[in-house]
Amino acid sequence: MAFAPLHLAVALEGAGWHPAAWREPAALPDELLTGRYWTELIQEAERGLIDYVTIEDAHALQSSLPDRPDERIDQVRGRLDAVLIAARVAPLTRHIGLVSTASVTHTEPFHLSKAIASLDYAAKGRAGVRVKVAWSAYEAALFGRRPIPAFSIEEHDLPLVRELIQVLFEEAADVVEVLRRLWDSWEDDAEIRDASTGRFIDRDKLHYIDFEGRWFHVKGPSITPRPPQGQPVVTVLAHDTVPYRLAARAADIVYVTPTDWPTAQAIVAQVRAQQEIARRGHETLHVFGDLVVFLGRTAKEAQQRKQRLDEAAGEEYTSDAHIFTGTAAQLADLLLEWQAAGLSGFRLRPGAIPDDLAAITGALVPELQRRGAFRREYDAETLRGLLGLPRPVNRYAPTGAAS
Repeated sequence: MAFAPLHLAVALEGAGWHPAAWREPAALPDELLTGRYWTELIQEAERGLIDYVTIEDAHALQSSLPDRPDERIDQVRGRLDAVLIAARVAPLTRHIGLVSTASVTHTEPFHLSKAIASLDYAAKGRAGVRVKVAWSAYEAALFGRRPIPAFSIEEHDLPLVRELIQVLFEEAADVVEVLRRLWDSWEDDAEIRDASTGRFIDRDKLHYIDFEGRWFHVKGPSITPRPPQGQPVVTVLAHDTVPYRLAARAADIVYVTPTDWPTAQAIVAQVRAQQEIARRGHETLHVFGDLVVFLGRTAKEAQQRKQRLDEAAGEEYTSDAHIFTGTAAQLADLLLEWQAAGLSGFRLRPGAIPDDLAAITGALVPELQRRGAFRREYDAETLRGLLGLPRPVNRYAPTGAAS
């Protein structure tokens, strides 16, 4: 049976997504804050021909509680900056995309735009960003610039809380709009670099973006020339209508969290409906399913390993995403089944690193290749190319100008 080629991303989070992963025999807790650790993980993902990795980040310390810090001392706390990790790894990789998570609620879009544009230069066209909304009062207090009322996850459906969440996601959409305008604020041929005439740039090809919104007034232009991809890839994690709306309006990829085939189909339909409302129905918006994966040579082995991790943590691990425990062949079955619901790819969260990352690259990828559902070599030089996304025309260039 022939399958459409799948896109695969890997979400990297410290020692793995299970909070006890750092205690596994193969884990390297002493190296979590080293460049070598991240380089070796991403090079392993590249050997597996993975489209891209996402690197987790946040302003607040990791916590077992969704809305506030905890007092635990038995879980990983502390991390490196995701953009800087990607910049460190960029010259040591050749094909794999590098997507850094960025919390945009407390970050100026001008700063983020030049960081991601610079990463795109360092990676020669393989950069992206996962736009993340920060809704906790605790995280807001770290900055002290804007108050966010405290509420628990159980109060998420209260009208005032839902209104706040909607406002934060509307702000995030404006952030992405500013990013995209700044990335376009230099035309592709704005740099002349002609020493004989003394002309380095064509000033007429640098543009003020003059963005005026509820939260930002950004004049521009950027200080960084237009990135190699024109527009680095923008991604969003979404669980509900409001973030689906953000993805439909602003993103190239949205990560969703179905639990089975029917919910995958229903979520894809919701995303596509929002895409039509945003008048982007003619554009490619990839919908990737997120899964946490624990892989073993047998299903029993994988289940026993997760159980051992749960016992070490003192509680059963739960997640916003579906948790898969089994063999690479069983995971391939699930991915191809869910693909038929309309998902164009998957972002896999390794339960424990390096074990589950190695199982993805060394067992899952070959299994998908045997079924004709995954590439056997990289076929593009940029992340947009790998994802089948065209290089956008610069919005400020004259009609008909080269993109």
